[in-house]
Amino acid sequence: MTRVSYDFKSIQCKWQDELAGFSVSNAEILSSKDACYILEMLPYPSGKFHMGHVRNYTIGDVVARRKRMEGYKVIHPIGWDSFGMPAENAAMSNGNHPRKWTVSNISDMAEQLRCFGYMYDWKREISTCSAEYYTQEQKIFLDFYKLGLVYRKRSYVNWDPVDQTVLANEQVIDGRGWRSGAVVEKKFLEQWSIRITAYAEGLLAGLEDLRGVWPDKVLKMQENWIGKSSGAIVNFKLVESDENIIVFTTRPDTLFGASFIAISPDHKIAKRLAQTDDTVRNFVDECSRMSTTEEAIEKAEKKGIFTGLHVRHPVMPGEVLMVYIANFVVIDYGTGAVFGCPAHDERDFEFATKYGLPIIPVIDTEDPLPYVGDGPHINSQFLDGLHLDEAKERMILYIEELGIGHRETTYRLRDWLVSRQRYWGCPIPIIRCPKCGDVPADSPVLLPDDVEFDGKGNPLEKHPTWKYVKCPRCGEDAIRETDTLDTFFESSWYFLRYLDPQLTTPINMEMERAALPVDLYIGGVEHAVLHLLYARFFMLALRDAGYVSGSIPFKALLTQGMVTHKAYKNNAGEWVYPSDVVRDANGNMIDGSGNPVTEYPAEKMSKSKKNVVSSESIIDSHGVDAVRLFTVSDTPPEKDFEWNTDALDGAVRFLRRVWKVFSTLSSSREQHGNTILLKTTHMYIKQISEKYETNSLNKVVALLREFFNEIEDNVETEDEGSLLSAFETFTKMLYPMVPFICHEMWAMLGHTTKISDEPWPQYDEKLAAVETVTIAIQVNGRMRGTFTVEKDADDELVIQRAFEALGDKYDRSSAKKIFVVQNRIVNVVL
Repeated sequence: MTRVSYDFKSIQCKWQDELAGFSVSNAEILSSKDACYILEMLPYPSGKFHMGHVRNYTIGDVVARRKRMEGYKVIHPIGWDSFGMPAENAAMSNGNHPRKWTVSNISDMAEQLRCFGYMYDWKREISTCSAEYYTQEQKIFLDFYKLGLVYRKRSYVNWDPVDQTVLANEQVIDGRGWRSGAVVEKKFLEQWSIRITAYAEGLLAGLEDLRGVWPDKVLKMQENWIGKSSGAIVNFKLVESDENIIVFTTRPDTLFGASFIAISPDHKIAKRLAQTDDTVRNFVDECSRMSTTEEAIEKAEKKGIFTGLHVRHPVMPGEVLMVYIANFVVIDYGTGAVFGCPAHDERDFEFATKYGLPIIPVIDTEDPLPYVGDGPHINSQFLDGLHLDEAKERMILYIEELGIGHRETTYRLRDWLVSRQRYWGCPIPIIRCPKCGDVPADSPVLLPDDVEFDGKGNPLEKHPTWKYVKCPRCGEDAIRETDTLDTFFESSWYFLRYLDPQLTTPINMEMERAALPVDLYIGGVEHAVLHLLYARFFMLALRDAGYVSGSIPFKALLTQGMVTHKAYKNNAGEWVYPSDVVRDANGNMIDGSGNPVTEYPAEKMSKSKKNVVSSESIIDSHGVDAVRLFTVSDTPPEKDFEWNTDALDGAVRFLRRVWKVFSTLSSSREQHGNTILLKTTHMYIKQISEKYETNSLNKVVALLREFFNEIEDNVETEDEGSLLSAFETFTKMLYPMVPFICHEMWAMLGHTTKISDEPWPQYDEKLAAVETVTIAIQVNGRMRGTFTVEKDADDELVIQRAFEALGDKYDRSSAKKIFVVQNRIVNVVL
């Protein structure tokens, strides 16, 4: 039968409304044991989707569509992580209110999602900046407060003196604020924190339940972030007073190699000295301007200043150590003091070398110092000859016997500072009363709309009326808390709110028991620590608060790779859009103005480097289906993916080939017994199903292409009914990848049901089995082994498998002749 040519634009227009949404009710989920929750990390509504978003959401949509065909009640929602600084910055730059800017962007981006045909349940849509969401979040905050998990205290923070707000460590770049560029200061402020450290051991133990279903790299990153350290507390008594400097160390076995003590600039002794000593005060002030990120501290030059104080060596009577204030010691790890063992620590070695301090090896090694490995101890009295574990244990027992220390376990994990001095965030529902102290608000705290943005500090702090209230407890004049919550707070529980977004309590517990943990969570590896760690913490804390029954938020995690693109810069030092780069008559790259252009290696798409690809323009030129197919075809989902227009063109050509074969099909369903395509079809159903099950989508595409080639090769020889049956099975398995063209073909083949409602194809094990044969290998007439290969495999594959079986003993390049007797023998003449 003759059909019209492939017109992706008209097909998209016809099916967009049909494809862009579906809904499964809570009643259906609760009455079924086959719920399947597929979720991509919710986007920030910046206004435009880039191809990195497209890849992420396409992967999720493919999995969701396939699971639905398998009969699951699929939960596949979408929402918006819509609080945060970008909206406030937009308000300052163009006078647009953050709410208006955000709502407009959400509308635009929702339309972009619908254009791609993503199968979202829009009835579950949430926006974290809506009062319906954040007032429920305030209830969770207050319940955490009742559990003692929320507290306010003065602590050191990164302070941007221009934006007049606290910055997270991740927002400090080379010691400067990410937005203002101002040198960041350390400031001692009252801040709200979440006691995540109370769950350190639970978070660490919970990683064991995720092995094999979360990427090993993510588990290792979280394990390192939690940073459990076992060691000892050791007391070093000051010579000049009765005071002790308390040190935590993970290497008490190296105490005999100690040559100095270093304390943090924020240590109480350093602060006391700074009050009377200008040199110390200047050094402490200098350190306060350093970034507090671990990376920055690690890279910074190691500096210190001698305090004039000394301590007695705890295990070497008569020995004393000098006490320094050092810029590499932080107050919020351990005790804010360390002993330096330069021979066996790189940081200590650098410091000791700079200041001419003793370097005493206590582990025997021929390697250059500093040596950080294991070995027999030397210069260590009763530890001599012992290796690491035994020496640590002996030293801990020894200091406990002397009463100068004890065994200790500590964690690198710090409590989660959630205060932000900004308007566009969830208000912290606390009232500050001069008489009663901090009092939970007795009703939801809504953001006022009538605020002014002058770029100087928190607009809520300067509002003329909003912050002035009566204390809920005593009725006296009080003030609202004007800080808002870190946006990670919103993204730590949104997956629970999706289950019932209109509920008047935060979480539908019945749905949580039915649907959690999320079966597959998809997002970038850049969220491996903070977001994923906070989400795991929330589950534990919410369980203790009585909101949930489980402890795992996400059963399986897929961290999709980035979409990268080459970048181009002209000789004026300006970045150039890839679409504006052409070649002149000599083949040299130039921009639209004729300036020479240099190409840079592919990296993450960035607006600043203009190596971005507009989703709208690509849809217009190539079609949604081709873009979807391309983004999952060439690279495993977890690997970075380089944008390649030639490969995208290849996806278009493949879809045209599919349409061409479809256009030749007869409507006849008459078949003539078991044909070649029947066995081929069952074989590919099995193989493709297995690859779908492991989310190996690039391999699914490769197998679909192979299957289509078989169909295409048999168009002239196969009976019409068998050809149609094979093509329809192919279309069903192709559908999750490219739903627009598959919907159109399915309808035009005369089906009254939509392909999205079709069940996933099943296979017969006997028909799907791949028949194999054992092949003998002869080298110069002598039998050298056997191998197994598919029956009737082509000669090139047989030869390749033969040399793989021979291993390193024989190289194909040394073969003079190779003879293949099909299904029997390979004869190699060297």
